[in-house]
Amino acid sequence: MSAYIGLDVHKDWTFATVLDQSGRVVAQRKLANVPSFLEKFNVEKIGLESSTYIVPLYRALVDRGFRVEVGHPKKTRYIAEARIKSDKVDSKAIAELVRLDALPQSYMPPPEIAALREKVRRFLVRQRAQA
Repeated sequence: MSAYIGLDVHKDWTFATVLDQSGRVVAQRKLANVPSFLEKFNVEKIGLESSTYIVPLYRALVDRGFRVEVGHPKKTRYIAEARIKSDKVDSKAIAELVRLDALPQSYMPPPEIAALREKVRRFLVRQRAQA
């Protein structure tokens, strides 16, 4: 059974929803260690909504061979317009969008570009501090 995962990522934890091919919820859980939880499932695809905290998790999942999509937060209207906002609801919406191939994509630079961006950012911070 293929599984579609939606992750609502926070600084210290992540809420995960696992859907099967028909959209039935297989598991929903608050997690500290996402990769070990995902090893239990035949993961087809994982979806995350872009935020400050996703980069380390995104990189760890991609490095483990998972197919990960990052959703653009301003274009994810399904979540933004929900009347009930909770981590459980958001992670399920992300999982459903991933399952349906309907998650609006956000650009995630490859590691080498991300490293260059970080060098430029640090350089600019130092320049501003010296000015």
